[in-house]
Amino acid sequence: MNWKGVFPAVTTKFHKDGSLDMDLFFKNLDFQLESGVHGIILGGTLGESSVLSQEEKIQLTKETVQYIGGKVPVILNIAEGATRDAIAWAKEAENLGASGLMILPPMRYAADAREVVAYFKAVANSTQLPMMIYNNPVDYKTLVTLDMFEELAECENIQAIKESTRDISNVTRMHNRFGDRFKILCGVDTLAMEELLMGAVGWVAGLVCAFPKETVAVYNLIQEGKIDEARKIYQWFLPLLELDIHPKLVQYIKLAEHHCGIGSEHVRAPRLTLIGEERERIEKIILDGIQNRPKI
Repeated sequence: MNWKGVFPAVTTKFHKDGSLDMDLFFKNLDFQLESGVHGIILGGTLGESSVLSQEEKIQLTKETVQYIGGKVPVILNIAEGATRDAIAWAKEAENLGASGLMILPPMRYAADAREVVAYFKAVANSTQLPMMIYNNPVDYKTLVTLDMFEELAECENIQAIKESTRDISNVTRMHNRFGDRFKILCGVDTLAMEELLMGAVGWVAGLVCAFPKETVAVYNLIQEGKIDEARKIYQWFLPLLELDIHPKLVQYIKLAEHHCGIGSEHVRAPRLTLIGEERERIEKIILDGIQNRPKI
């Protein structure tokens, strides 16, 4: 498993009646692949995993694996409250042909450090799939500390970290402590260029769902050492990237996909589509970005 590159946390597409819209989903996947992304992540927050049935998650994973046909890795997110459910999804992902897993600490229960480590180890030991730990104490209230990663290092298939602590210096702390043992991927759009410059090797991206070419361009230019060129795109991009760090990131990014012609704004309740002043404000950010879109 190569954890380097841009990994879109893709949205799940719905018809107006709430049913899965796989045709539109595949249309967006085509744009992602044509733009040069390096992997696809299913069932994250952006994928509205919490409102998908088990059958829908299985369908989404199975059909995505078949559609992509090995061009890039397909990674399934696991966000469960019970260890046995997380293990079941790890095994299901393996059976469905997924390439890897992204996993959150236990949901809904504030587990302590010993419990979180035991949870991750139990899932890792249940599967051959490579895993990426999602470290996001801001949104999910559990910090995976360096000492905890020290314990997790014994699991060879725990290979990567989605770094979403909002602390850029944590990239350096991880490198100082573990060298290259864990691959670090930035999980916060507004910090991506900064973390990539400090040693992150990948970007789990959100606005890539609407702007894949620009996201991949920033990543590639940084890898090529063309920092000034990357900075220019990133400066244009930042007002849009800030849509990723709001509780309504799903609605905001889906609205951006809609205006870019590669998605719709349909969401599932309890989420509702945007209205009024909020819609006008977010739409202005998106339309201004499209109007001033840099040439790639």
